[in-house]
Amino acid sequence: MNEDQVSTALARLFQEGYRIVFWNDPDREFEDGIESLNFGAAKLVKVDGLPQLETKIRIERQEPEQQFVLYSAAEVPAPAEDWLLDVRLYGRTFRADRASILHGELGLLDQTLRDHLKLRSKFLANKDRIARLQKLVHETDRASDIDRKMLAVIARVEQPDVLNTVTALLSASFSDGLQSESELWNEVEKFGLAESFWSFAKIEFGYDDPSASLRGLLTRLFVTDFAHFAGSELPPALGHLCLPRNRWPNAGVCLAQWRDSHTRSEAYDRLSDLVAGSVGIEKCLPSMPMEALLEVKTFEVVEKYVAAQLRDRIVENRSAIKPAEVKAIALRRQDGYWADPERGGDVSHRKALHAVYEALVAAADLFDLRNKFGDGFAYSSAKDMFDAYASELWRFDRLYRDFILAADRTEAEGWDVLKGLKTAVEECYVNWFLQKVSQKWGSFLDSGLLDNWKLDGIRNQQRFFDAKVAAALEDSVKRVFVIVSDAFRYEAAKELIDDLNGRFRVNASIEPMLGVLPSYTALGMAALLPHAKLTYPAAGEPVLVDGVSSAAPNRTTILGKRKGIAVKADEIREMKKEDGRELVRPYEVVYIYHNVIDARGDSASTESETFEAVKQAVREIADLVKKTIIDKLNGAVVFVTADHGFLFQERRLDLTDKNALKDRPAGTLIAKKRYLLGRELPKSEVAYRGETAVTAGADGGMQFWIPKGNNRFHFVGGSRFVHGGAMLQEVVVPVVTVREKEGSSRERTRTTQVPVTVLGQTHKITTNRWAVELLQTEKVTDRRKPVTLDIGVYDGPTPVTNIERMTFDSASDVFEERKRRVVLSLEQRTYDKKKPYYLVLRNAATEAEEGRVEVSINIAFMDEF
Repeated sequence: MNEDQVSTALARLFQEGYRIVFWNDPDREFEDGIESLNFGAAKLVKVDGLPQLETKIRIERQEPEQQFVLYSAAEVPAPAEDWLLDVRLYGRTFRADRASILHGELGLLDQTLRDHLKLRSKFLANKDRIARLQKLVHETDRASDIDRKMLAVIARVEQPDVLNTVTALLSASFSDGLQSESELWNEVEKFGLAESFWSFAKIEFGYDDPSASLRGLLTRLFVTDFAHFAGSELPPALGHLCLPRNRWPNAGVCLAQWRDSHTRSEAYDRLSDLVAGSVGIEKCLPSMPMEALLEVKTFEVVEKYVAAQLRDRIVENRSAIKPAEVKAIALRRQDGYWADPERGGDVSHRKALHAVYEALVAAADLFDLRNKFGDGFAYSSAKDMFDAYASELWRFDRLYRDFILAADRTEAEGWDVLKGLKTAVEECYVNWFLQKVSQKWGSFLDSGLLDNWKLDGIRNQQRFFDAKVAAALEDSVKRVFVIVSDAFRYEAAKELIDDLNGRFRVNASIEPMLGVLPSYTALGMAALLPHAKLTYPAAGEPVLVDGVSSAAPNRTTILGKRKGIAVKADEIREMKKEDGRELVRPYEVVYIYHNVIDARGDSASTESETFEAVKQAVREIADLVKKTIIDKLNGAVVFVTADHGFLFQERRLDLTDKNALKDRPAGTLIAKKRYLLGRELPKSEVAYRGETAVTAGADGGMQFWIPKGNNRFHFVGGSRFVHGGAMLQEVVVPVVTVREKEGSSRERTRTTQVPVTVLGQTHKITTNRWAVELLQTEKVTDRRKPVTLDIGVYDGPTPVTNIERMTFDSASDVFEERKRRVVLSLEQRTYDKKKPYYLVLRNAATEAEEGRVEVSINIAFMDEF
C-alpha cells in the first residue's frame, strides 16, 4: 500500500466519525516516513516511549475534540497491559498491510484474524468475492465463520449456512455422471477451503472419511435420508452407507430443503436418480413393506414402487376395498415430492405420477360403489331406477371417466403400471355395471315403458321450453339464456354444478329430464325448441318444428316467434362486451349452441378423446356461464341442457357387442349404430321397437328400433362412443339452472379455503422427531375449498426442520376425521431453550402465511448420542 492509499484510508476512517485511530506497524514499514503522510486535520502521536497516562490525558482532557492518529511500531499490547484499552475500544484500529486493510474493510473485531486472512489471500484477490463476502460477514465472526461464508460466496448462496452451501455445491456437480465434479469444487480446492468444507461436513452430518469426496457425501446423504424416513431397517446392502444415526435429522433437513428449492430441485432429481442406480435402491425395495415407505421422498423409484404396491393391493382386495385408506395414502404421496406437478424438474413425469394416484383413488371408489350393490339392482319400478341413477348410479360413469382420464395421462408417459388394474376396472364397469343396468332397465322397457314414455314427477325433454324457459319469463325474468351442449350427459353436468358453485358466486342446481327416443341429435335439438308440434317428414329428416325444419340455420327463425335468437358458443364467447350486449338486447331468449363432446366422440379418428372432450366441455361451459353470460351480458338466469347423453367404453368392442342386422327391415329410412328410423317396422328379437309420437311427441308415423342393452347395430364410424338408444346414460338428460347471487346471498357464497389450526396450548420440542396434530376446523363444501400447506419449524426466516406438504380436503362432519398428524425432523444443532421458534403453516399455492405458533426447543442430552 503506497502513501496516498494510506492517507485515503485514514481519511475515510475519520469521515466515518472516529476521532481516535490506532495504527500498529510491527513490521516498521512506515516508521521512517510516517511524518510525511497527509493526516488532514488529525494530529500524529508516536506513542512508543511516551507515558501512556500522559497520552491518555492529552487526548481525553486537554484536546477532547481533536482527531488523533496514535502510531506504534509494536504489536497491540495485551488488554491487561494496555492503559489505552478503553480508548481503543471506542476508537478504530488501522493497519497498512493488505490483510489488515481487508480486516478493516470486513469490519472484524478479532485482530488475530489478520493471519487467517493472509491464508485466504487467493480468495481475497478478487474484488467481487470480497464485496459478496462483506455482505455476509459479522464483526464478531471467527475463522470458521469466515471460511463458512467464503464457501457460501463460492457456492453463490445468499444464506451462508452449511446445508445451503452443501446442496448448492452438490447441485453444481456430477453433470457427466458420478465420476465428475464441478468448477465450483475446483474453486473450493484452489482457495484452500476444502479442509474447512470437510470439517463442516463432519460437524453437520458426521461424515468423516479419510478419502472424503463429494460423491461419498452425496451418496451417504441420500441413503441416510431414505433410512431416516423409512419405517423399517434398511437392507444390509444399504446400511453401511448411512451416516451416524445422531446426524440423520440433519441429512433429512438438508435434502428436504434441497427438494423445496426452486432453483436446485431439478439437480436434486438428476442426482437422486444417479445415486439410486449406483447403490441399487430398486433391488432393495421388495424386502420392505409398503407402509415402511410412505414417508420416504428420497428417490423416484420409491414413488413408483409405492404406487405399484398400492395398485396390487386394490386389485387383490377390490371385493372388500376400503377407499378411505387408499385415498389417505394417495393424497399423502401426491403431497410428497415426486407426484406433485408443482415441484421439482420433470413436470410431465410428475403429472403422470399424480395421475397414477388419481386413477388408484377412482378405481377404489368404483369398486366400493360396485360392492354396495352386491349382485345387481333390484328396483321395483322404472321411476325408482331413474331416480337412483340421478341420485347415485351416475357415479359409476363419473368414476370410470376419472379413472380412464388418469390412466391415459399415465400411458402417455409410456408406462403400463395401470394395465392390470385397468382390466379390473373394465370388468367392473363394462361387464358388470353396464350389463346389470341394461338388464334391469331393459326389463322396464320390455314391460311397457316404451308404450308410455313417462315417469311420475319427471319432465319429458320436449316440455323443456314451456316448463323452464317460458316459466322463467312469466316470472319477470327479463332475458333467459339457454346453453345446449351436444351429448353433455348427466354425470358431466354434475361435475359442472360442482365447478360453478365452487369457483363462482352463483347458485347452480340440477334436475333430470326423460330424454326423447331415439336419443339422437336432430330429435333432441328439435325437442328443446319452442313448439306446438314436432313432425317427421316423409323422408325422415329433418325433424319439423311447427312445420319448419329444425336444422341449425333455421333455429333463429323458430326462436324468433318467442323473441329469441340462436348463436354459437364460440362466436358469442369471442365478442367484446359492448358487441355482445348489443346482439342480445332485442331478445328475451338466447339459445347458445355448444359442441365439443359429440364433435370429437362421434368420429372413429377421435372417439378415444371423448373423456378429454367432456373435461373440456365442463370447463368451457362454466366459463361461458359466468364470464360471458353473467359478467359480460348481464344474464340473470341460465339453463344448461343437452340433446342427449352417450355411452362410452375404453375397451374396444368385439362381435359380442353387436346386434348385427342381416338386412335392414322394410320401411327403414335412417340406420345408425344405436338406432334405426322408419315406418311400419316389424318387431325384432334383437331390438326394441317404439313410436316417436310416444317417446318424443313427434308425429309423422315414425317408428324406431334401438338395440337391446348397450349393443350396437354396426361399428361403422367408430364404436366406443354411441348414442341413440335407451340406456340411462343416453336418456337421463340434465337441466342445470344457474342464478347469480346478490347482496347477502353473494357474500354467503364467497369461496374460501378451509381453515386449519394447530392443536394444543403449548408446544415444546424435546426430541429430534416431533409430531404435531392439526385440525381442519370446517369440512370441505362447494364454498369451502381444500387447502395445501407447507409446514415446518423456523428460526427467523430459516427452517430448522424438513418442510412437510399436506392437503386438508376432508368433507367429513366428524371432528376426529378432520385431524391430521405431521412429523417433523429437527436439524441437529445448538438451540436456545429460552428463545422462541415458530411452527409456520404456509399456503403452498400462494406462499402466504396461514398460521404461526410459537414453540420452544429443549433437546434432551441423550439425543446427541
